[in-house]
Parts: sequence; structure tokens; C-alpha cells
Amino acid sequence: MPDYASPNVDELLVSVVMPCLDEAETVARCVTAALTALRAAGLAGEVVVADNGSTDGSQRLAEEAGARVVPVAVRGYGAALLGGIQAARGRYVVMGDADDSYDFAAVPAFVAELEKGHDLVMGSRFAGRIEEGAMPFLHRYLGNPVLTGLGRLFFRVPCTDFHCGMRGFRKDAVARMGLRTLGMEFASEMVVKAALFGLSISEIPVTLRRDGRSRPPHLRTWRDGWRHLRFLLIYSPRWLFLWPGMLVSAIGTALMLLVLPGPRRLGGVNLDVHTMLGAAAMILVGVQAATFAVFSKMFAMSEGLLPDDPRASRVIRQVTLEGGLIAGGGLLLIGAILIALVIRRWASVAWGDLYYGETMRLMIPGVTLLALGAHAVLSSFFLSILGLSRR
Repeated sequence: MPDYASPNVDELLVSVVMPCLDEAETVARCVTAALTALRAAGLAGEVVVADNGSTDGSQRLAEEAGARVVPVAVRGYGAALLGGIQAARGRYVVMGDADDSYDFAAVPAFVAELEKGHDLVMGSRFAGRIEEGAMPFLHRYLGNPVLTGLGRLFFRVPCTDFHCGMRGFRKDAVARMGLRTLGMEFASEMVVKAALFGLSISEIPVTLRRDGRSRPPHLRTWRDGWRHLRFLLIYSPRWLFLWPGMLVSAIGTALMLLVLPGPRRLGGVNLDVHTMLGAAAMILVGVQAATFAVFSKMFAMSEGLLPDDPRASRVIRQVTLEGGLIAGGGLLLIGAILIALVIRRWASVAWGDLYYGETMRLMIPGVTLLALGAHAVLSSFFLSILGLSRR
């Protein structure tokens, strides 16, 4: 039987990593529970407590209980876990909070699932058991279901609990993902990148208990909920920019074409040139949003924030600078012709008053096409600049 807390063991099967910030009331109990589970299952492992600057003596208590304490100077939940994972010597890592809210007797179950070949094994409190009072009402019935639903929709992750704090993973697989976030959104980043990198993801039920602390938790409901939502949106340019942009521009184009021949009455509402002006704004905003999706995707792949997407790369390669300039030039030409027709009409009345119901039907599409043409030209140059780093 190996010495589970010994720093002399070069390679272990599993490291149990616990982020810790002032958990003197519970950290020793968690360390003991994890070590007991390892011994009972005959697993060669260790417990690593990633201390994030505790001032209540948590470090000493963790060491006395048999853990290896790793100080992490950079503050944040994600920073602590990154430091602990980097210091872990196990082939597998099982992470769990040091507040006694998770049952570390489940560690062997995570290892067994990883041994089947999975790269990431998520715990699910909803598939398992949530004790009375263990999860706040807003977290249980709003925050976690909404964010988990968005994560499943955006990234097709087969998980029922996106933010469970107990999960296991292959250390080498997680290292390839290049995790970067330092706060609570680290939990989302791990799952999102595992899906984007095509890792094998599994899930097992876990139990969530009331934590053993007398102080308030570090988690802040609205602040950290927004940080998770923001992360999901930022890492999905398709849902943040592309689909909304395409929808808005499609609606704007339909409205523009509807009233282009003349005023329309739709459902008791008169639609005229004012509708055209609003439609033009929708088209411009929608096209810009869709363009941002391309820019974001290409930049994220160039910087390693997202893995290479062969389909997106093929599309981007086909959008050449010259092609963009030709398309932009065509839009500029058509827009200039429409505006020239309005100017000719104006000259025909000796630069006097115009009938706006007629001339604005040419002016609004003309200005819209000029703006789209300029956008296409400038976007083509910018996309070429982004492409330089990839080539």
C-alpha cells in the first residue's frame, strides 16, 4: 500500500485537488474523507490542497490531515484549481470543494469511469441527490438549469449539471485545452473546451450536502452567474453574433422589399418610408453582427482560445481579399447609382423640394448599399490581417 500523502511518489494514479480559502472548519475533514476513500479502494493517490491565501490556519490543518499543500498566489477559484492541477502528480485528477459539501467517497467512482477511457467525468447533483438546504433556491431552480440548458444548446454537452464542483479528468487531456479563466467561470470553461476539443465526456451522480462552514460562501449569485453566462456567450460566436445577426438582417431585408414598391398596409398598420429606414438599420446591424462572428471565430482559433474548426477554416479561406473587394465594389456601385438617380431627380426641379415618398425609396436602399459596400471592403482587409497570423 503506497503512502498516499508522500511527496516522494513520482507518479500516482489519482490526485484529489481541493481549492481552499479559509476553510479551517472543514478542510481536514475533507482531506481525511478523500484519503480514506483512496485507501479503501486500493488506489495509489494523493490529496493536494491548493491554498489561495488562507489566513485561518487551513494550511496547517490540511497538512496534519495528510494533504500536500500547494500555495497559489493568484486569487480566484480557477487560479487555485489551475495551481493545484499543475502540481498534481496523478494521471487522473478529481476536484472537489474543501467546504465538506461533496462526498469524497465518490472518488473511486470517478476513477472507474476515467479508466473506461473518458477524458472528463462530470458529477451531477441533479442526477444524484441534493440534501435539504444544500443548494439555494435560485441556484437550484433558475441559475443552474438555465446555464446548463444554454451550455447544452450552444456546445451540445451531454451534462445535466454544468457547474458541479466535483468532477474528474485526465490531467494530460485538460492540459491540452489550455484553460485560462481564473474565477468561478473556470467550471464552465472546462466543460465548454472539453466539448470543443472533442474530448469524451461522461457523467455520474453525486450527493451535495450542506457545507460545514459558519461563514458565507465565496460564491456570489448574480455576479458569478453573469460571469458564467458571459463566458458561454463569448465562447459561442455563432449564438452571440451569427444567428442573431442573420435573423435581424433577414427581417430587415424582408421589410425593405415589402415597402420598396410603395406604401403597404399590414394588419391595420401603414408601412412606408419610415419602415424602410428602420429596416435599413436592421440590415446594417445584422450584417455587422454576422461579420463579428467570423472575426471572433478566426481570432479565437489563431490565439488558441478555440480549437481549429475545419469547416470554419474552409469558409474563411474561400473569403479572399480580392473577392471581398469585388463584392464590396459591386455594392458601392449599385448604391451610388441609386443615389445618382435621386440627385438627377433633384436637379430636374432646380434643386427645389422633392416628394420624399418617392425619392426616399431610392435614397434609403442606396445609402444602405453604400454602407454595406464600405463594410465589405474594410472587413475584407481586416480578415486578411487576421489571416496573416494563421498562415
